[in-house]
Amino acid sequence: MTARTISSLLLLLAAVAPAASTDTIYRNTTLTGNQTLVSAGGVYALGFFTPDGAADGRTYLGIWYASIPGPTTVVWVANRQDPVLTSPASLHLTAGGRLAILDGNNVTVWSSAAPTTGSNITARAAAQLLDTGNLVLRADSNSSSSDSENSVAWQSFDYPTDTLLPGMKLGVDTRHGITRNITSWRDPTDPSPGDVTFKLVIGGLPQFFLMRGTKRVYTSGPWNGDILTGVPYLKAQAFTFRVVYSADETYYSYFIRDPSLLSRLVVVDGGAAAAQLKRFTLNNGAWSSFWYYPTDQCDYYAKCGAFGYCDPDRNPVCSCLPGFVPRSPEKWGQRDWSGGCVRSTSLSCSGAGGDDGFWVVNRMKLPQATDATVYAGMTLDQCRLACLGNCSCGAYAAANNSGGVGVGCVLWTVDLLDMRQYPIAVQDVYIRLAQSDIDALKAAADNHQSSDKGKLITIVVATVGGALFLLAAAICCCFWMKKGRGKGESDDVASLPPSTTTGTRDFVLPYRPRSLPSLSPGRGQQQDEASGGMRYAEKDVDLPLFDLEVILVATDNFAEHKKIGAGGFGPVYMGVLEDGQQVAVKRLSQGSTQGAREFMNEVKLIAKLQHRNLVRLLGCCIDDNERMLVYEYMHNQSLDTFIFDEAKRSLLNWQKRFEIILGIARGLQYLHEDSRFRIIHRDLKASNVLLDRNMIPKISDFGIARMFGGDQTTEYTRKVIGTYGYMSPEYAMDGLISIKSDVFSFGVLVLEIITGKRNRGSYEPELDVNLLGYAWMLWREGRSLELLDEALGGNFHHSRVLRCIQVALLCIEAQPRNRPLMSSVVTMLASENTVLPEPNEPGVNPGMSTSSDTESSRTRSATANFVTVTRLEAR
Repeated sequence: MTARTISSLLLLLAAVAPAASTDTIYRNTTLTGNQTLVSAGGVYALGFFTPDGAADGRTYLGIWYASIPGPTTVVWVANRQDPVLTSPASLHLTAGGRLAILDGNNVTVWSSAAPTTGSNITARAAAQLLDTGNLVLRADSNSSSSDSENSVAWQSFDYPTDTLLPGMKLGVDTRHGITRNITSWRDPTDPSPGDVTFKLVIGGLPQFFLMRGTKRVYTSGPWNGDILTGVPYLKAQAFTFRVVYSADETYYSYFIRDPSLLSRLVVVDGGAAAAQLKRFTLNNGAWSSFWYYPTDQCDYYAKCGAFGYCDPDRNPVCSCLPGFVPRSPEKWGQRDWSGGCVRSTSLSCSGAGGDDGFWVVNRMKLPQATDATVYAGMTLDQCRLACLGNCSCGAYAAANNSGGVGVGCVLWTVDLLDMRQYPIAVQDVYIRLAQSDIDALKAAADNHQSSDKGKLITIVVATVGGALFLLAAAICCCFWMKKGRGKGESDDVASLPPSTTTGTRDFVLPYRPRSLPSLSPGRGQQQDEASGGMRYAEKDVDLPLFDLEVILVATDNFAEHKKIGAGGFGPVYMGVLEDGQQVAVKRLSQGSTQGAREFMNEVKLIAKLQHRNLVRLLGCCIDDNERMLVYEYMHNQSLDTFIFDEAKRSLLNWQKRFEIILGIARGLQYLHEDSRFRIIHRDLKASNVLLDRNMIPKISDFGIARMFGGDQTTEYTRKVIGTYGYMSPEYAMDGLISIKSDVFSFGVLVLEIITGKRNRGSYEPELDVNLLGYAWMLWREGRSLELLDEALGGNFHHSRVLRCIQVALLCIEAQPRNRPLMSSVVTMLASENTVLPEPNEPGVNPGMSTSSDTESSRTRSATANFVTVTRLEAR
C-alpha cells in the first residue's frame, strides 16, 4: 500500500484522566480530536484521521507508524465502512466491554465486536496499543501482555483491514467464528473495503487466493506441510512464517527475525486488472517493495488452463503436461492458452487401473487443491492404488512434504489447474496416463538421454581435438619461423618495438604476408597469397587462423596511432588486411585480468553465434605467447564513446537511442532464447556494445560468457567477474549466474542510454543514490522525464521514453524471478499496446565507488570505462 498522507495528526497524550498512560485507554478516559495513543516503544500510534482528499471531511480511527518521518502509513482502520461525518469524533470504552466511536452528536457510529466467550469484563478493563501494532482490549487492566489469551476480550489483529503485520493471523478461526482476510482500500482517499481481497479458502489442502471480486487472480499454491508450493522462495527471506492447519483454526502468519526491521504485507488495488499482494520493508526511512505477487505471467491463476503448466523460463511459457495435447491447437499457437489441454489417449479405467500408470512431473507448484481429497494416514503406495481404483482420479501427490519426506495423500478427481514448474525442487506430482503414453514418454526420454550422451562425447572429442590442433599449429608456426630466420629471411624485416602494454617478447618477423604450408584447410580451402596468410582453426567452424605477420602488417606493427581502445583483455588496434578489409584486432595483454581460458571461451562461443546485433569474429591468431582476436571493424567504436561524451551525446537523437536499446535487447534475446545454446554474457556494459557505420549496435566481448545447456537456468560460481555498476546483486554477492543477471545489466544500460550518465556516481547528494536509485525515486514521484538527457532538448517520443524507463526499472528489480525475460522485454519495447506491470525498488547494486571497498576481496584492473572485478570466495 502506498503511504497515505494523513491530515490533522498531533502525537499528544490522551490524558482526560490523570491515571491514563500514553498507550492505554480506560473506562473513565476518552480519546478525541487530535489526541493519540502511542505504543510503549513509540512504534505505533492510534488516533483519528482524515485522508487527504476525502469527501465531506470523513474521519476514521486508525493505527499508523508513529516513528517514521514523512507521509503517514495507516495499517489498520476501525470504522472503515462507518466514517464520522460530524465532528468531533471520540473513542470510549463502554461498561459492556466494547470500544465505541461517537460522533459530535454522541451517536455511536462504530463499536467493536462483543468480547470473546469467557471474558469477564471488570471495572478495570482497558484497551492498550502494543508495539506489535495490536490494539488489545483486556477484561482486567491488571493482566499483562504475557498473560494467556483468555485475558484478551477483543483485539484489532482479529479484524485486519488491508495490511498484515508480523504476528497477525490470516485465515479462519472456527472455534471463535472469526474469518481474517485483508482487503484493499477503495482508493487512496477512501479506506472502505475495495474489490481486492487476499483470503484463505479451506477444503482439501489450505490455499490462499488473491481475488478481485469473485475472480481469482493469484494463489499461493497449496500448503504441503513445508511450504506454500506457489511461493517456494519464501523460506530464504529475512523472516519466518507459520502455517497452522487444525480443526480449530487454519491460518498463515509471519515474523521478522530482526526486531528492528519494520515490514508489512498489503493488498493493493492498482486499478483495472492490477491487483497485487506486496510486502514492504522500511529502508533508510522510506518504504521499499520487498516482493510482490503476481510477479510474472506464470503467477496469474490458471494461466495455462486445465492440464497445462507454466514456466517463465520457456518460450512460450505454457506447455501441456506429458500425455496431453492442446485442446485447440490453433488458439494455442496464437498464445491463447485459456482452453488448456486434453489427454492424447483415454484412460482404460478397467479393474485396479487396468493399463493405466503414472508419470511423475517434478519441481511443480501443486495444482489447485481446495477441491481435492486428502487422506492424512496413507503412504504414497497406498495413494497410488487409491487413485488407480478411482476412474475419476487423474493425479496424486504427497499431502505432507515436511522434511522432504512425502507422507499422506492428496487425490485430484477434477481438472488440474494452476500448475507451474520452478528451477528448484518443490514437489512431485504423479499424473495418471494410459500405459501407451507412458511407454512413448519413456522411449523419448531414453532417446534424449542417448542424444545428450552422444553430444557430450562429440563436444569432448571436438574440444580435445581442437586443443591438440591449436597446439600443433603453434608449434609448427614457431618451427617455420625459426627455420625461415635460419635461411637469412630476416633481411626484409620490421622490428616491433617493445610493448608497454603486453610485456611480451619483441618480434622480428616478415612485414609482408607470405603463404604458409597448409596445416588443416577447412572444406577444401586452399592456402595461397589470396587467403591473406590464414588457416582455419577448426574443420567444422569457419574461423580462420591468421598468421602473426599478417596482423603485424595490418596494424603497422601495433603502431600507437592504430590503437583504438583497451579493455580487460588488452589493447585493441584498427587494421587493414591485404584485400582492403578493415578489422579490429584485440590483443591479449600479459597483465590482463583475462587469459587463455577467456580467449578460448570467446573463440568457441562467438564463432558459433550469428546475429545482426552481435559482433562478428573473423578469426584469431595464436603465436607463442601471443593471443589475438580479429573482429569486423566497427566504425563508430563503442557506445560509451557516445553517451558519456559531452560533445558526441547530441549526435544520438531519441530515435537512434531507442533503436540502439531495441537492438541490444534483440541481441540478448538471441543469446538467451534463440541460439543453439543459452549464452549468459556476464559483462554487458556500454563499452561492450559496438556501433557500426550505420549505428547498429552489436554486443561484443564474450571472454567471460557462460554457456548453459539443456534446461539449465542457473549456476553458482566461486569466481565473480564483471563490472561495477552493471552486475546484478545476486551475482555480485552470491555468485548466482542466470539469464536474469544479463537482464539486470541491460536495465542499467538502458538508463545510461536515456540519461547519458554513468550508473556509478551520486545523483542526489542528500540521499547518496546512484543512477538506479535516482531513477526509482523520480519514478515514484512521477518525474521520470527528468532523467532524459538534456542533449536531446525537447525532441523525443514522450510515451516511448516513459516505456523504456519502466522496462529498465522492471529489469533491475531486486529479485531475479521478478525481472522479465528478454523476449518479454523486446515485446514491451516494440509494442505500444502491451500493458506493463508496475516496477518495484531496484536491487542493491554495487554501483558506487566508495573508500570502503576492500582491496583484499577484489582484484581490480582498468577497463575501457569502469572497473572489472574478480572476486574469489570459499563457498
